[in-house]
Amino acid sequence: MEVNEYLSNAGDAMELAVEYLDDTLDHIRAGKASAKLLDGIRVDYYGSMSPVANVANVSVPDARTIAITPWEKSMLKVIEKAIIDSELGVTPENNGEVIRLCIPPLTEERRKQLVKQCKGESENAKVSVRNARREAIEGLKKEIKQGLSEDLEKDAENKVQKLHDKYMARIDEIFAAKEKEILTV
Repeated sequence: MEVNEYLSNAGDAMELAVEYLDDTLDHIRAGKASAKLLDGIRVDYYGSMSPVANVANVSVPDARTIAITPWEKSMLKVIEKAIIDSELGVTPENNGEVIRLCIPPLTEERRKQLVKQCKGESENAKVSVRNARREAIEGLKKEIKQGLSEDLEKDAENKVQKLHDKYMARIDEIFAAKEKEILTV
């Protein structure tokens, strides 16, 4: 393989780790309403399991409320039951047409738990980035045996390290932003 392929593969793997972290942290409830909180909840819609957003209009009228308006009235009870059975920890209110989820403010203890959970997720992303760096460097060292000059290998190693540092900084930024969001009362 060429040096650029190793760099490209490492960059792609690191980017995926950061994207996964970003997506995972979006699904952690930070005390304010977000339609993404419902992404993991599936409902039985004519025999197939579908996300709530595929069977209803999901809106966020204010910072503490999520409104779910099913396209078919028969889906009200199904959606409500799926929310109750989920790990969301919010009890839905149903008025016959719209399901409302009132997101309660987080307690100090719960905030600390969520920050700890986010920290764990960011550490997992960092491990993935480090693994991508290690794999790229190991591949480059093998290329020396195939005839790659040591100077080129060292330059490529430095580029991999710079990629690593860039993605580690992004992970820290994403975590810091989520931590601030969770701890802001």
